[in-house]
This record gives sequence, C-alpha cells and structure tokens, in this order.
Amino acid sequence: MDDYKFNEVKDVRWESINPEDGNIKFRKNKRKSVFSGFLRFVAFIIIASISGGVSGAYIVNRKYNSNQGNYGMLQNDEISTDYNSQKLNSTGNTISKVADMVGPAVVGVSNKAETFWGTIDQGIGSGIIFDSNGYIVTNYHVIEGAKEVTVKLSNGKVFPAKLVGYDKRTDLAVIKIDAKNLPTAKFGDSSKVRVGDVAVAIGNPLGEEFAGSVTAGIISALNRTMKHDGAIYKVLQTDAAINPGNSGGPLVNENGEVIGINSLKIGAEANAEGMGFAIAINEAKVIIDALMSDGKVKRPSLGVLGQTVSSRDGKIKGFYVNEVVPASGAAAAGIKPTDIIIELDNVKVNGFDDLAEILDKHKIGDKVSCKVWRDGSTKELNITLKEVKETNS
Repeated sequence: MDDYKFNEVKDVRWESINPEDGNIKFRKNKRKSVFSGFLRFVAFIIIASISGGVSGAYIVNRKYNSNQGNYGMLQNDEISTDYNSQKLNSTGNTISKVADMVGPAVVGVSNKAETFWGTIDQGIGSGIIFDSNGYIVTNYHVIEGAKEVTVKLSNGKVFPAKLVGYDKRTDLAVIKIDAKNLPTAKFGDSSKVRVGDVAVAIGNPLGEEFAGSVTAGIISALNRTMKHDGAIYKVLQTDAAINPGNSGGPLVNENGEVIGINSLKIGAEANAEGMGFAIAINEAKVIIDALMSDGKVKRPSLGVLGQTVSSRDGKIKGFYVNEVVPASGAAAAGIKPTDIIIELDNVKVNGFDDLAEILDKHKIGDKVSCKVWRDGSTKELNITLKEVKETNS
C-alpha cells in the first residue's frame, strides 16, 4: 500500500477488476471534457442538417421544375409524388392520341330517301374507312331504304356512295366512294379485349353538327348476344356514350385499333344509361370480307321455317317446323311440317336462338345429325347443309 498516495488523488473511481491478478486501476474523471465535446458535436449536426436541407430543397426544386410535363417518367432515384395526376394525364394523352390517329378515318354517312315531297334526309350515321381506295363499313340500318347515300369526310369533302353489299342479320354494310389515298383505321383483335380496358367511341352523334365527337369509357362486358329489329348481334358492352348518329362508327382501344363497330344503345325505352354496344371486330371482319368478295354473306341453312315452341308441361321444347323449303337439306333428309327439332349436331335445341347458334359454327356442305319429335316419338335424321335464300319469315 506504500506505493499508492491516495491523498494526491482528488477524485477517483473504480474502473475494473482484473480477476487474474486482483489489481485495481484508477483514472481521472473526464465528465466535463466529454460533455463539452458532446455539445460541440450536437452543434455540428444541427448546422449540417440545416445546410443539407437547404441544398436538398434547391436540388429537388431544380429536378421538379426540369421534369414538369413528363409525369410517370422516373429516372434513377427520382420518385413520383403525384400518382393520381400522372394517371389522369396519361389517360388524357392516350385518348387524345387515339382521336388523332383514328378521327380522320371516321366519316358521316347520310341516308336520303325519295318521298312525295322529294328527296329528304332520313338521318345520318357514321362509318369507318378501312381501305384507302374508298371502302367504308357502316351499319346496315344507317343506309337501309336509302335512295341516295352520301359520305362526308373529316376534311369536309362530300362524295356520293354506292352500295357494295350488306348483311341485315349482323347489321353491317360496305359502301364505296370514288376517292383514293384516304386515311384508314386499323382493325384490332377483339378476342384480346378484357373487361376494364379503355374504350373510345368516335362518331357523329345527333348529326353533322356534332361530327367527330369523342367519348371514352371502359369495356363493361364481353360476348353479349343481342337481338334488335330481327338482327342478331354479338357485341362488346361499353359505358362510353353512344348516341343516335354514332352507329357505324368505331369503338377503339388505347392503341388506336378498332375493336368494335358501334351499333345500338339501350336508351330511354329500357330506362338505362351507360350501356352502349359495338359489334366485335373479329365478327365484323368475317362479314366485311364476305361482302367485299360476294356482296352478301353465304350461310348454311337447314331449309326450314318455323318458330320456338314448348309443351305445357315443359317436357318438349324445340323448333316447330311450319314449312320445309323445297330442294333444301331438310327436304332431302325427310323433315316434315309439324316436326319439332329438339336436337341438332348433338346439341339440345330449345328454340330458334339455339338453332341459329349451332348453324353459325358450320359451313355450307357440312353434314349434321338431327333429332325431331314426330307423332309422339323421336326420329334421327342426317342433314346436309345448303345455302338457301334468306326470307323475311
């Protein structure tokens, strides 16, 4: 203990005990110097933070101002801070681009009829130029009963049009004007359309006064089958506004491709809003090709006329044959009036709609099996489908 002079140490404290040698070490207290250093460190941090914040704000402001109008384009470590603004801006640009791309190929189609008072306008619809040599597709009901058809281009020029062909069943028609090098619309693939996709309608709602109107929405439903005035439609449903005069105009996707031909709208009669319909372009292309080559659509037919029937107990349902067309496939197979067709091509038939749907899957010359209910029993027959002239029955 003589080696230590405790009276010379003003302030000591325990630091550690070495368990091996039992020695005790001492050190001077440095609280004051440590506290002073800590204050200097805090002051340095505060100054650095203020300086960094000012510099950061300046850099961010420069970055933001230099990138305005380029929403959604993130570079390196830049972060978008206004997602909704970007999304709205992007959608707006998409619709504008679609309108610029397709608008020049959309025309007004006027239907003029001869009356006691002379030639009058029956109405106006829309059409789509799909061939630069003047070929235009529109709805059949737009030109139905017309004495004269005229077409007004987006640049204001007016041309007389002649009928190439029409198909009342699908409400489609092709007309032609004498002009060259016209702007055309590109047909898309309606099988790739999904519910929720952007849908843009372009046309002439309510006449020439509102020519070139653009409305937008989404695809609401796919593969709808509808009947209107005796025609059968396979359509896309959209909430894009489609009004009288839009008929025959395009329904377009966000890539500027035509995915449908606007045809009809459930309006006041059904007390419904936001329900527009367009003939799916994949369906329309088949019809357009047929009209271009033959002026009509050749369809297979059984060769029977009749109506949908059902027994009172509901056990027998089918298509009741009123008349068999001479020289038809049905006549050759032995179908007779009063027969009830209950099955065709191994598919149950509950009425005319089923019959039509089955026939749409076949071509002229195909052989199909047929079951009929005759005099209380079932008979099986084979029918070769032939082309039969359409009637209004």
